[in-house]
Amino acid sequence: MTVTKEELLERVNGLLPAIAARAEQSEQDRKPHPETIKELIDIEVMQTLVPKCFGGHELGIDTLTAVGRAVSSACMSTGWVTAFYLGHNWMLTKFSEQVQREVFADRPFGLIPIQPSPGVVIKKVTGGYEISGRSNFSSGIMHADWVIIAKSGGEDARAFVVPIEDVEVDDVWHMSGMSATGSNDVITRDLFVPEYRTLPARDLFEATPSIHDNPLYTMPLLPFIYCEVMGVYCGGLEGAMAAYEGLMREKITTWGNEVLANKQAVHIQLGESRAQTRAVGILLERLVSDTQGLIAQGNFTLDTRLDLKLRAGHIGNICREAVNAMMSKAGTRSFRKDFPLQRFFRDLNTLTSHAFIDWDNSRELFGRHRLGLEPNHPLF
Repeated sequence: MTVTKEELLERVNGLLPAIAARAEQSEQDRKPHPETIKELIDIEVMQTLVPKCFGGHELGIDTLTAVGRAVSSACMSTGWVTAFYLGHNWMLTKFSEQVQREVFADRPFGLIPIQPSPGVVIKKVTGGYEISGRSNFSSGIMHADWVIIAKSGGEDARAFVVPIEDVEVDDVWHMSGMSATGSNDVITRDLFVPEYRTLPARDLFEATPSIHDNPLYTMPLLPFIYCEVMGVYCGGLEGAMAAYEGLMREKITTWGNEVLANKQAVHIQLGESRAQTRAVGILLERLVSDTQGLIAQGNFTLDTRLDLKLRAGHIGNICREAVNAMMSKAGTRSFRKDFPLQRFFRDLNTLTSHAFIDWDNSRELFGRHRLGLEPNHPLF
């Protein structure tokens, strides 16, 4: 049974206290808490973008962004994996109808990580391909049932849908930030993948026709990804803002015995942090709204794609600067492992280094284009 965006978000919001309470344990386990994944499945959030013909809700990217934003206000790692699970079901619709029916045969969603890698070796064989190699940063692999493995770059660049039991997971995810994503490496060794479970990488990244009538399923990958992940950044900043305010309400300095809630500097920082948090929320909502308009028009030109990338990079950069300013004023004890603020600080600084929204690349690509130069980076 399908649901509305509002109904789905009401269900998600009901889970947030439990997700926040599990955030520290999830970080220690280096993967999302299994109870959280079960609860998200039970409220039927995973099929948010799955076409209705397969039992999904077929909601829009605004719902995708809002879900990631809400979950990330409690735990950014869990929000990241949740957004990926929702978004990667959309990516599956780029593949053949046969593989879509196969993945959605038992339930109306898959738990599907993907990470393009230049190191995948592809060999064409009768009936399909053999693939070997290591794919890094496979967020969501710890609860996955399918995996999309993609070779990036080169004339043979291609994406492959494979069952989780066909791959090896190498437990290498030991990170100071976003550590609860469980983004371990995926290894394949001469794995046969039938032709119908493959797709030229260009068709995954670019706007392509779809077997589904909804224009949502025809848009290019990178503009979609901005809507998939930027809610995680904004939700993380909102979580940091709440944690910082809570800390300032209670904290008394060790040496001066000062109540921080009475200090002018704290008042100013809270005001600035609130302004930045509100600003990125507005920028995100406009980014999503404009992207929805482009989906309806089918008009993802180079101009619009570089503009969206610039805006996504800008949002990420504001989030990083805002959380760093909060942390710089929060005092030494705020770095304790059981303080949520330090987790948001580490997670946001880790996530803003992501190649898809790199602030330097985003600005440079836009500037080059405005001056009539060709893009010098593949991610746009």
